[in-house]
Amino acid sequence: MSDEPIELEAALASFTEIWSPRIVARVNDSDVRIAKVEGEHVWHAHDGTDEFFLVLGGELDIALREDGSERSVRLGTGSVFVVPRGVEHRPSSPGGASILMFEPAGTLSVGDRHEAVPAHVDATRGHALTGPAGA
Repeated sequence: MSDEPIELEAALASFTEIWSPRIVARVNDSDVRIAKVEGEHVWHAHDGTDEFFLVLGGELDIALREDGSERSVRLGTGSVFVVPRGVEHRPSSPGGASILMFEPAGTLSVGDRHEAVPAHVDATRGHALTGPAGA
């Protein structure tokens, strides 16, 4: 982890992969991750933790399955949303977006329960930020 400020725009410019979060900071026992997203992620749930989303640019839709029904929320640039622990959800962004997520270190990006993971989704616990933004 860097002991210098991280400029998020430069950090986002340092990689091209979608649905492949980079860890930009740690706060106590949690990761602060950024990601570029486009298309659909996978339906999944995190049984032991909430998941915090902040949209840095673009629009992010989060479909939610709870109490036998399905609904969707749309987040624009600057919007935040927390998916409660155990709630099945599927983020998506038809036009592409950049997001920041906050979750306990080691949390798998496809949750504890998930559908088959498509090739464009990286099942990871977060990648180290490398290059000029994370040197």
